Amino acid sequence: MFTSFLRTIARPAAVTLLLAASATASAGGWVVKPIQIEGTLVEAVGPADRCLSKFGGTISGHGDSALMGGKVVFIATDCITPVGPLFNFSGGKFIVMTTSGDQIYANYSGQFVPTGEGTKYVFSGATFQVTGGTGKFARITGGGSLSGGEDMATGTGNIKLNGTVLYLQN
Repeated sequence: MFTSFLRTIARPAAVTLLLAASATASAGGWVVKPIQIEGTLVEAVGPADRCLSKFGGTISGHGDSALMGGKVVFIATDCITPVGPLFNFSGGKFIVMTTSGDQIYANYSGQFVPTGEGTKYVFSGATFQVTGGTGKFARITGGGSLSGGEDMATGTGNIKLNGTVLYLQN
């Protein structure tokens, strides 16, 4: 009788556990995925009251991201502090948007160092931290590194974000 009683209790518990697992799988779940965003940019630099250095940049651009479904556009702002031939950038705020309107928000910082080729600079020690998003990326977090460069005379350049994110997949 005791064995029969355990089977009666265990079956509903197992069924409930299987149903819960099935519902979670079909509704999506937390996933860890690589994030890579690659594109071209244009930066305008100048006076910026928001910055302690009173100097900052505004960036706009476009590119591609497999995680975000293809084509993306982005905008960003940061504060720039010249240190000899280098430029430290901090307080960066980045927004990346998909063609469907979903967005990812990130903070970033790092340094621009001269390449020795005219006014061309490259990122050094640059990182980003994902702070949130909208739509399918509403509960995203993560981060990684920034690479790329810019011609300081024209403001044109390229950028690549490479890292890992955690988000709730629908």
